Amino acid sequence: MNDDVRNIVLGVVAAGISATLGWLARTYLLRRKLLRKQTFFGLPSNSESLLVVNREAGRDGSVHRFDVFALLELAALIKDCEAQTEIVWHDIARQGFGERTEFCVGGPYSNRRMAAHLHHLLPGVRVNVDPQPGPDQGAFQIGSDRYRLEAGAAEYVLLARLTAQPDARPVFLFCGQRAITNQAATRYLARNHETLAKKHGRSSFCLLLKVVNSQAYGPDVVEVVADVTVAARTPLPSGAGARAATG
Repeated sequence: MNDDVRNIVLGVVAAGISATLGWLARTYLLRRKLLRKQTFFGLPSNSESLLVVNREAGRDGSVHRFDVFALLELAALIKDCEAQTEIVWHDIARQGFGERTEFCVGGPYSNRRMAAHLHHLLPGVRVNVDPQPGPDQGAFQIGSDRYRLEAGAAEYVLLARLTAQPDARPVFLFCGQRAITNQAATRYLARNHETLAKKHGRSSFCLLLKVVNSQAYGPDVVEVVADVTVAARTPLPSGAGARAATG
């Protein structure tokens, strides 16, 4: 074998080794990214999850189109984690939590299971579910603050990841003042889950988000108002008043 042939063979071998190492490195990084995502969502490969669906107020057996979009956002996340899901109506989801990751969509006025989760897991949150029109209709009270609904201009939604025990699977809550805010929260989670995982790890958290001018921007413009984890998990005193939040 002369020098030219030997150099060609060595070059081909080196290129093959470099390509193999590059492929292994990319595979490792992608796998590690997937594992971080699965850990945050509590969704190991081939695991099962639960999507709890609300019903649109005043329309028996139907789901608001924005809530359908929210479910599609969540279904894509679950598929990316190589997991499976079961979709159930809120009023027939009679089971505990912690064995399977749960995604619960909708406010307590249209989702009984959300109402139960708020009562049990977020006792510092109250939602005005009075059907009569008024300035506080749909308002959130979190601790001593009240967040009123301004339809189409400023609307609020709670995004929470909660666990009852350290080794339990999480419950994700998307509790909005309107259906479009539920979709906004699921989209925010889909876009920012890596940042949230770095900040919170496996710990519980509850964020208050504001959807800005949904009449013009839909569910895309979302601001984080505050991390309300402590206030939301601290039971409200009986008969506690609240002051209206602005902004």
